[in-house]
Amino acid sequence: MKEHHETVNAFGTATKSALRAIVILSDEIPDHRISDPAPRMIAAEIYRGSSYGPKHPLAIPRVSLVVDMVHALGWVDETTYLTGPVATPDQLARFHDPDYIAAVMQAERDQSLPDDLMERFGLGKNGNPIYPEIFRRPATAAGSSVMAANLIKDGGIIHHPAGGTHHGLRDRASGFCYFNDPVLGIYALLDSGLDRVLYVDIDAHHGDGVQIAFAEDERVLTVSIHQEDLWPKTGAIDDIAGGMARNLPMPGGMHDDEMRFILFEYLIPLGLSFAPQAIVLQCGCDTLAEDPLSRQLLGNQSIWEVVWAMTRLAPRSLVLGGGGYSPYGVARCWSGVWATINGIEIPDVLPITAENILRVIKWAHSRGRQPASELFTTLADPWRGGAIRDEVRERVKRLRGYGV
Repeated sequence: MKEHHETVNAFGTATKSALRAIVILSDEIPDHRISDPAPRMIAAEIYRGSSYGPKHPLAIPRVSLVVDMVHALGWVDETTYLTGPVATPDQLARFHDPDYIAAVMQAERDQSLPDDLMERFGLGKNGNPIYPEIFRRPATAAGSSVMAANLIKDGGIIHHPAGGTHHGLRDRASGFCYFNDPVLGIYALLDSGLDRVLYVDIDAHHGDGVQIAFAEDERVLTVSIHQEDLWPKTGAIDDIAGGMARNLPMPGGMHDDEMRFILFEYLIPLGLSFAPQAIVLQCGCDTLAEDPLSRQLLGNQSIWEVVWAMTRLAPRSLVLGGGGYSPYGVARCWSGVWATINGIEIPDVLPITAENILRVIKWAHSRGRQPASELFTTLADPWRGGAIRDEVRERVKRLRGYGV
């Protein structure tokens, strides 16, 4: 497939429409989407005011900002915005150990756990604090992914911005993730009778929990594009797990042209070859230049481009959130994800109702003290491009050698 990074200057600075930066894709990618029903968003009020603690990277508002933005912009209504349920212990046990589930429930009830249970299950340790909603919040993300999978069993697209907790392990909290909602959503898709699910993860951190869950399952191909030196420091390029994993560790400094290169030279060809019945896309936005936990330099338009292209490759798509530790970056990026899957035109300047949502954000991080004015007044970042580095070309070439 022809490279397209050289065309950026023709339209890369345009921000009028979420689709403008990707118009050239439409003639080259088959469209397997099902138009009825229209895309839907799943969220819940539990994320409003819920926090992992004042010093935690997830002290910031995230999902509530996205919900408020899309409502302020008039992009959702009672038919397209759905409230997600809390997963039951039985639903969680489709993947998670019952003793672990019971421990998370106990931690919420008592707001503490005995030392032996904290050590055994990774609770209250290593960035996985015991906080007031420690069960209900991740269980809502899990329940929403199961709900989404059931809603799209006959086709459609769901945007679930609270999803994407890809580090959660069967019997242990890991990487801020207590329950692994992508795994549970994929299991629900498989349980509906599907046998070709493509999981694509563009978070800055390796999607280790999902890879581990499906390493030996020929029905699920997991793909992770992540920064090479970030925690959990897994996902080497030669790691194909049981044969159904593909990993592209990227050097720091990845920019929009390199993400486009990966999209055209690897993700789209892989998707066309695998011919998935469903795509689960984890679009963590901790790869944005303003995010404090990675060294990547993306703007949000290249993330939207991936979403636009990949959701065309299957009749069913579940578009999740994931990492993202700048509240401005999350609010703008994931609101734009919703616009992208709906073909909604993004205004050059946000209306005052949306601008005010961004202006009242309080972020204690040093990057939150004097935010750039365009973070309040616009949704789309300028295209942040550059030359494709030789090491990036070589890694993509090497990964293509593994095939499907």
